[in-house]
Formats: sequence, C-alpha cells, structure tokens
Amino acid sequence: MDPRTVAIVTVHLALFAIACRLVAVDIRTHRLPNRIVLPTLAALIVLGVVDAIAVAASAAMVRALSGMLILGGFYAALRLLSREGMGGGDVKLAAVIGLVLGWHSWQALAVGAASAFVLGALFSLTLMMLRRADRSTRIAFGPWMILGSLLGILME
Repeated sequence: MDPRTVAIVTVHLALFAIACRLVAVDIRTHRLPNRIVLPTLAALIVLGVVDAIAVAASAAMVRALSGMLILGGFYAALRLLSREGMGGGDVKLAAVIGLVLGWHSWQALAVGAASAFVLGALFSLTLMMLRRADRSTRIAFGPWMILGSLLGILME
C-alpha cells in the first residue's frame, strides 16, 4: 500500500473511533461536545490541505470545503427555523460530515446527507408505532448523521 492510502485509512479509522464516542455521548446526553467536534473539524481541514499539497490537486479539498459549507449551512438553517429540532452540536457535526463526504465525492455527500434524515425518520416512526415515543419525544440525531455518512462513504 502506498503511504497516501495508509494515511487515508488511518484517518478514517480515527474518525470511526471519534464517531463511536459521539454516538455514545449523544444517545446518553443529547449533546455533541465541542471539545470533540471542533478539534476534529480543525484537524480534518489541516489534513485536507496537506493532502491537496501532497497530490498537487485541490479539487477534493475545494469539494470538501464546499460540502462543509453546504451541509453545515443547511443544518444551521434548520436550527434557525426550529431551535427545538436541531441542536448546535448537530450543526457543527454537519460541518465535519460535509467536509468528509465532500472530500470523497458529491455522491457521497448527497447519499450521506439524505440517509441521515431517512434513517432518523424511520427510527422515529418505528418508536411512535410501538408507542414508545410521540411527536414531542427528543431523539438524538447525531447517530443518524454518523450512520448516514458511513453509508455515503460505503455507497460511493
């Protein structure tokens, strides 16, 4: 394996570990801590710039930054429309996910972003059908965002 592939696999394994931690915290507390999300975002931006310089190609990094702005902006708009629905941690996590999925491809970004909402809705509807939740029940959305992003990467 070439060094770049090893680096990419290593970064994705580290992201998986971070994602597992975020899922556990969000399910338990309904929070996505800044102390985890923001350093992850900063590190990914630096790694993306290093990658762009190393391969002398900026297309993936431009797409990544665009994905960060698009998905982060979309979640920020949802938060502005309903403070009860989307939390600030979701908005910041959306920026991280947009960056990662955008780096992969536009298709990964679209699939990952859409999958989060579909999976979250199916989970919520299932809980409602089982009478374990109603329309006012708070559901952690971070796990669905993370699972959706994994699907986006795998379906690329």
